[in-house]
Amino acid sequence: MFVVWINIMKSSEKLSDQITNRIRHEIDQEKYKAGEKIPAEPELMKLYGVGRSTIREAIKTLAMSGILKVQQGSGTFVCSNAENESIDQRLRRADFYEINAVRKLLEDEMVRLATKNHTEKDLDDMKQYLEDRKLAILNGQLRACVDADIAFHITIASASSNKVLADLYQSFTVIIRDFFAKREIQGISHFAMSHHLHEQLFEAIKSGKEKSAQKVLDQIIENNY
Repeated sequence: MFVVWINIMKSSEKLSDQITNRIRHEIDQEKYKAGEKIPAEPELMKLYGVGRSTIREAIKTLAMSGILKVQQGSGTFVCSNAENESIDQRLRRADFYEINAVRKLLEDEMVRLATKNHTEKDLDDMKQYLEDRKLAILNGQLRACVDADIAFHITIASASSNKVLADLYQSFTVIIRDFFAKREIQGISHFAMSHHLHEQLFEAIKSGKEKSAQKVLDQIIENNY
């Protein structure tokens, strides 16, 4: 399923991102093992059929993520100290299905607590972000829609009254935003199809209906909305 997902995303990714994901996947599959040196730039260019600048950008991205280590004069090696990665680095190299599973865990607890602990200001903010989301859909403004969608969910996190949970979700939205950016090929219709669910989620939180809210949330996440 990973390969299918990569193929869907290719048309909306820039070339260096495609190569970055291919190398990352091959490291995950242990084609390039921890501690080993990966092929030199000329060989990578032949393997992936791209130019030197694309390879260098991909290697730079993977090095910044802690997956590769460039040693001047020696070459580029697969890092063997994955346990020293930051949580952000681990999230960035996780696949979609892992990300969605973590998202579900976080949002389940956020919604459960928000139905009990929300304030009137939280509800006002959620309502405003929903209106912004709807307006962006009507105007075909994808970036504004993504911003409003994420702000809506962040407000739910804040409404949980659990600051640690809210901070975790705030950090997690960076990964979610990257995911949405890669789905631009689907256009605004992706968000339009789920708007009624977000409105139902808001009403359930407002009414303090925990089970109803979590049921709607399950539909949102299961359909990758």
